[in-house]
Amino acid sequence: MPAVSMAIGIAVAPVIPHAGIILTSFVVCILLSWMLRRWALVQSMGILLCFFFMGMLVGQRAERSYSPQRELQLQTEKRPFFSMERVKQRCLDYRQEMLYRYKTPSTEEDEYAVLAAMTLGDKSALTKELRETYSKTGASHILALSGLHLGMIYLLLFRLTLGRKRFWVSQVIIILCIWAFAFLTGLSTSVVRSATMISIYALFSVGGRQRSPVNILCFTAILMLLVNPDALFDIGFQLSFSAVFAILLLMPLFESFFPENYFVGRPFQRYIYNMVGLSVAAQIGVAPLIAYHFGRFSVYFLLTNFIVIPAATVILYGALCVVLIPSLAPVLSAVVGILNKALGWVSQMPCASIDGLHPSVLQICLLYVVFACVYFALRTLQRVPPIT
Repeated sequence: MPAVSMAIGIAVAPVIPHAGIILTSFVVCILLSWMLRRWALVQSMGILLCFFFMGMLVGQRAERSYSPQRELQLQTEKRPFFSMERVKQRCLDYRQEMLYRYKTPSTEEDEYAVLAAMTLGDKSALTKELRETYSKTGASHILALSGLHLGMIYLLLFRLTLGRKRFWVSQVIIILCIWAFAFLTGLSTSVVRSATMISIYALFSVGGRQRSPVNILCFTAILMLLVNPDALFDIGFQLSFSAVFAILLLMPLFESFFPENYFVGRPFQRYIYNMVGLSVAAQIGVAPLIAYHFGRFSVYFLLTNFIVIPAATVILYGALCVVLIPSLAPVLSAVVGILNKALGWVSQMPCASIDGLHPSVLQICLLYVVFACVYFALRTLQRVPPIT
């Protein structure tokens, strides 16, 4: 039903051109869904209305794609005070302002390029050599804004907005901030996927409903394909969903190899387990696709993730500090410089990557079948409950 409700919203999006009305209705429905959580039937209708208005917002984005002719038309015609075009243009203007803040006299070109890509999704300054270094070490995913980046922002916002003390308020603020960041970074495939998943998760959290990450991931994929069916053949779409799907399936399996409550009171062991588990699970999900599209396998991907994930956390939170204190930009550039040097060292290690891999589509499918068979065999032996 949520998929049907969202599809109807996408279809009727051109009828109401004012995004302000849709956004206000969306927020009101979230509040009503939380207030009416004691009446399941009424709350279900409120949640369906939330998906309907979310579909209208997505439909407006698909209907009003950017082009120079469209931008010239928008400049000559009278626009409403609040419109999707106005919001998008303001986000692009602020994005340019942030890029200008990154360009300090002490910032090198490679540092600026990585900083712009990791925080604002602007990859135009990345050189061929820099892309090769990140690709060889298996760190290319850190240059593409994805669930890792939005997850960090979600955790920060959850704590800053009083978390569970004012839960529905925090979720509304988080949804608005997440989509503002998505517009700011250009609405790439991985960012839209992550923002949609977080929004749906937040909606079900406000309503006190059961949240199934796998179902939310599949629903997000269906929604994005409804808006743009060609996204199925997009490399970013394939890698993004494959990585998240593998993580959702394999992390409970990995945890079953440890005694129950093993990580309780052991934060360091939990951190190491999460780093290794997430890295291995994501690599299993995307390695065949990377070999097919790019002909490469990064041998030291685990070492790379121990370097780039903590660095990405510092860089992303540092970028938020630069918004408030622009003078911190040189410090942020220095952190990026250390990251670039560390990855340059990893790329010079012997057998850093295996190149020349060119598997066929049939081989890729058979490889995923083998992965699935091993997964179900291990899940049966470890008696892992089905993923919900």
